Amino acid sequence: MRAVTKYMFAAVFLLMPVSACFAQYDYIKISNPFLHKIPIAVPMFKPLSESQVARETADRYAVVMSDALEFTRYFTLIDRDAFIDRPRQTGITLHDINFKNWRDIGAEYLVTGGVSVVKGVVEMEFRLFDVFKGQMLAGKRYRGQMKDRRRIVLRFCGEIMEKITGNRGCFQSKIAFVSSGDGNKEIYICDFDGHNPVRITKNKSINLSPAWSSDGRALAWTSYKLGRPDLYIMNLLDRRVTRFSMKGVNISPAWVPGKFMLAATLSFEGDQEIYLITGSGKVVRRLTWSWGIDVSPSFSPDGKRMAFVSNRSGTPQIYLMYLDTGRTERLTFDGRYNTNPSWNPVDDRIAYCAMENGVFNIKVIDVATRKTVSLTAGQGDNESPCWSPDGSLIVFSSTRDGGVPRIYVMSAVGTDAKRLLVLPGEQTSPRWSPAVAVAGR
Repeated sequence: MRAVTKYMFAAVFLLMPVSACFAQYDYIKISNPFLHKIPIAVPMFKPLSESQVARETADRYAVVMSDALEFTRYFTLIDRDAFIDRPRQTGITLHDINFKNWRDIGAEYLVTGGVSVVKGVVEMEFRLFDVFKGQMLAGKRYRGQMKDRRRIVLRFCGEIMEKITGNRGCFQSKIAFVSSGDGNKEIYICDFDGHNPVRITKNKSINLSPAWSSDGRALAWTSYKLGRPDLYIMNLLDRRVTRFSMKGVNISPAWVPGKFMLAATLSFEGDQEIYLITGSGKVVRRLTWSWGIDVSPSFSPDGKRMAFVSNRSGTPQIYLMYLDTGRTERLTFDGRYNTNPSWNPVDDRIAYCAMENGVFNIKVIDVATRKTVSLTAGQGDNESPCWSPDGSLIVFSSTRDGGVPRIYVMSAVGTDAKRLLVLPGEQTSPRWSPAVAVAGR
């Protein structure tokens, strides 16, 4: 990284565009599977106003920031008991920092924060420092209501990720999933880290296969609400729902990147084939033509290719279609049962589910080289993989903790698998939203 040539501290209001601290860096290559975790220190924030709520906010949201950064699997948080300095007492600006004391405990980066709460209005200011260079990399001030505190902290987490890795991470994303906690399979949405789960459907039926639009403003799924598998599309801004129903099955929706259009498996012409339909429910064209069953479409980042599952060769396998020509080729040849393809949103890797010796595990195949790696093994059934919007994490369902499927998140190379959230019943079919999602805002 080169030196930041000017101290910049931007005042940012929560509902206004964020101004940036412009600088050029040699970003850490986050796709490197052998990368050591980045040591970062996040001391308790400093109360900047004399109130109990300011002190409580400073304590609570320093922990929120630490947990969010640790969730990415790219940071290791320096134990606060090891701190030599306490910015809450010594100060949080560049001139207050003794960088040697932070280097001595192994920190490569330092975050300081200050919190003011006056008449229900929250102001938070944060700074990110490069400990070895003794420089400030980012500084922002945010203002909002009490309900905005978590969102403010996560927004600066995005600033931290961008300055260090070159992308903003998944802090403003959501995860949709199916849960049977109330005795029915309903669609839920939670924050990227499992916080704030909200039930989206309440029809006391079977709801399956949630799918996010590429702008994060709509959610599609299959529901048996009326006794047959129909597609439903919800506008997440106003919760307005549209039903799409053709004769036969209407299942496994997947949105086309950059368009209000999705692919889904329909059977109104006989076989279960994949069709392209508009977000308003108009059939555009048929994509697959085979005697077998074609399901589970997933698109490349540019929307020009589609992975899907077909049993046209006798067993379920992953296939690749070039949408401009319709040319189709088989991707998977190992094993007799490969399903649930999920295309990485930033490159040419596809995660999928493979049955091996009667157990489901998650694998990743490189589309260009056809090289396959296994990410899970020996820990129950692992299914329904889906990438985070930056391609660094994979969410999936697993029975590794006692036979009931729960949702877990692991790194893109299969390490650091942790349970996402705790809810009653089964949780399955997780689907990660784009980088910014509307639901829960």
